Amino acid sequence: METPNLSYIYNMSGGDTAFEKKIINIIKMEFPLEKEEYLKNFKAKNFKLTADNVHKLKHKISILGLDKSYEIASAFENDLLKGNTSLNQEFKSILINITNYLQQL
Repeated sequence: METPNLSYIYNMSGGDTAFEKKIINIIKMEFPLEKEEYLKNFKAKNFKLTADNVHKLKHKISILGLDKSYEIASAFENDLLKGNTSLNQEFKSILINITNYLQQL
């Protein structure tokens, strides 16, 4: 599995550590809420809203440098709109990977 990283944030910041901290704190605050919303909507089998949740989470996946995970999330988002949930376990593994990483920051 890919390892999340902050390279994108560091490149985007141009060395502005205050900006880096702000972006990291936003991700650390928003990610758990978005993850919980995803889990709630998936459990309720509201796949349209679940796809919307995956779409939001995709941005954080991208910012954390997870290119392959982003591709999986994109495919899962499209599948959900068709009622196909076959990528759920793989997507949940991505979320766990990010959760563990953010807890270490």
